[in-house]
Amino acid sequence: MTAPVWQRRTPARQYAIWLGWFLGVMLFLLCFKIISDNTIWEFLTDAHVQAASLIGRMVPPDWSITGSLMLPLWDTINIATVGTALGVLIAFPLAFLAARNTTPHPALRAFALGIIVSSRSINALIWAILLVTMIGPGLLAGMIAIALRSIGFVGKLLYEAIEEIQPTPVEAITSTGAGRMQVLAFSVLPQIMPAFAGITVYRWDINIRESTTLGLVGAGGIGLQMNAAINNLAWGQVATVFVLIFGTVIVSEWVSAKVRHAVI
Repeated sequence: MTAPVWQRRTPARQYAIWLGWFLGVMLFLLCFKIISDNTIWEFLTDAHVQAASLIGRMVPPDWSITGSLMLPLWDTINIATVGTALGVLIAFPLAFLAARNTTPHPALRAFALGIIVSSRSINALIWAILLVTMIGPGLLAGMIAIALRSIGFVGKLLYEAIEEIQPTPVEAITSTGAGRMQVLAFSVLPQIMPAFAGITVYRWDINIRESTTLGLVGAGGIGLQMNAAINNLAWGQVATVFVLIFGTVIVSEWVSAKVRHAVI
């Protein structure tokens, strides 16, 4: 491998770089002006007072509602788990269609990439709003929203892992006269399974956090109770919901780390 050779920039290239920096600064100033024109800066002068007042109303938390929050919290975990499972089931074959070295046809690859990009382009909360409108409020809307969001995440990372596999095992299995499915089963799958397990658990960990907010739009879970408490200005109950969500996220993070450490 040859070492890079230093070369002086030509005047045209140097001017182009300066122009790029100039346009970037101008864009930043334009965006700042637009944000500034739409911001009421007077509200910021007593923001610290309002924050202190809100925290004072949230402390101490209202622990009397803890028992009634266990079922919504369990629903939140189920939304994340079932939604992840559905997303993985769909993303797994899409990843093989999207990877350059396993897709059977360029048209199928374009189709799979379109689905993956579409899924990643829309946040789970937006999916939840659309689904609540179509199929009504409840856990089903939340599960499908999580699944639709997970397809793009899992599919993208998995097809990239497939494209980065070592070609030697594939060539060895192919040279024996094995068919396409046999090559996938005995040379591709063993190489990507650790990455697949890690991606799945990582996505589940993310979905635990996302599912806590879906109730704000009627998609089930503990977010419904948090929304009701906020609307009733019951800040002590809001604090209790926050503590339970925080504890659930900590536990899911611990479980995710342990599982990833075990399989990778």
